[in-house]
Amino acid sequence: MTAISFKFLAGRYHATPWGRHVNEGAVEWPPSPWRILRALVATWKRTLPDLPQGRVEPILRALAEPPEFLLPPASTGHSRHFMPWFKKGPDDRTLVFDTFVAVSRESPVWVRWPNASLDEAQREAITCLLRNLNTLGRSESWCEAELANDVGNPDSRLCRPLRGDVPAEHEIVRVLCLDPASAFADDHVVTVTNKTTGRGRNKRTVEERSTMYDPAWNLCMETLQLHRERWSDPPGSRWVPYARPRDCFKIEPKARARQTADRTRIQVVRYALDSTVLPLVTEALPVAEAARRMLMGIHGRLTEQNGVRGRSDVLSGKDQQGQRLTNHRHAYYLPTDEDGDGRLDHLTVYAAGGFGPDERRALDRLRELRMGWGGEDRHPLRLLLLGMGASDEYNPGPLQMSETWESATPYIATHYAKTRGRSRIDLRSSEARAAFLQDDLRAQLAVVRPDLMSEGVLAMTIEPLWDDNRCFKIGD
Repeated sequence: MTAISFKFLAGRYHATPWGRHVNEGAVEWPPSPWRILRALVATWKRTLPDLPQGRVEPILRALAEPPEFLLPPASTGHSRHFMPWFKKGPDDRTLVFDTFVAVSRESPVWVRWPNASLDEAQREAITCLLRNLNTLGRSESWCEAELANDVGNPDSRLCRPLRGDVPAEHEIVRVLCLDPASAFADDHVVTVTNKTTGRGRNKRTVEERSTMYDPAWNLCMETLQLHRERWSDPPGSRWVPYARPRDCFKIEPKARARQTADRTRIQVVRYALDSTVLPLVTEALPVAEAARRMLMGIHGRLTEQNGVRGRSDVLSGKDQQGQRLTNHRHAYYLPTDEDGDGRLDHLTVYAAGGFGPDERRALDRLRELRMGWGGEDRHPLRLLLLGMGASDEYNPGPLQMSETWESATPYIATHYAKTRGRSRIDLRSSEARAAFLQDDLRAQLAVVRPDLMSEGVLAMTIEPLWDDNRCFKIGD
């Protein structure tokens, strides 16, 4: 026995049965063996052209017999598209139905040939072909195919060639299969011309055979040529009646899973920023403050009771008494420039302790930031929610681990340098200003990271970014 499993990575199988128009809304289920073997030939010639025909042809001939299918639970659906037609002009459109079978991404379609046996070399060859096969059906039917050892699961529905009477709870469907006697012949894909050379007794007629296909099999005949030559059925094929379960498109309702207390904590929320003019990286602090202010307002309106707006310790960074939170329990608002063009394009909101239900509702409703101050008219900054998750699910960007960090905005000292008295600091030179900022930054690190020993803070290398004139700069 030989079996192949197909998983549809997008959860959809797009294919129209032979002889049906796409707008009829008909869908091919199960996938026809004719389509499967043509896909294997296309994958062979596209991705493994050095694989000799002598190794591939015996495999395909062994799979030419009608197989059995184990179908996963599925349902049908369709989308509608107005496609350019150009029949009446450049703006002409025609309605096209895209019908598909919806299946679980994790539930494969099993195809098995009970009487086909492959040796070790043939199994290696077909494994390579299946590894490179990425679509079955139309181009949007992404798939993952592999040679299977164990076949079937309890939820599968068996679909096999009809033998005798139709089993109960089954229906007859026509499936396009190969005709082993003619699928690998060349009588319809080879052009034969007679060429005469010489004169008189030396006159010879030579038969020349030419083809546009490699290999020259009826199986490889292009669909466009089949329509051009008005073939009702492809040469080398045959229709085989199959007994398919009537409930193959029936979805059994499942009991709603009860929510448990061990739900994943939401610690990271990501937004994409959009505006006619995106803010510069130097406006990171105003953008972060606007996000904090907007989220506090949304949360307050959502949790208002008896005219009193609710308050979030995490979003505001303050407790109910208005005291500043410690131990990093507040939310961090981190605008970032992730495409390197000097303008902010993403916003990350992070809280190590996670966000509560009301805070998640507020984060979900954040759509826009108003950046104008004092009546200034500015373009609104729109936010698109990209996702929520735990911190271990999100590694790139401002939350990743690193030994070297470069500030995207200038560092602002937390106090003024004294210009009088014994502790005055002379800031006339660039080196002195850099040393002042380094000392201030080390002091702040010691406060926010008390777990670091003082020796660890002192061992950190803190260097300013200089330009050619030894002046501070923001970056390249």
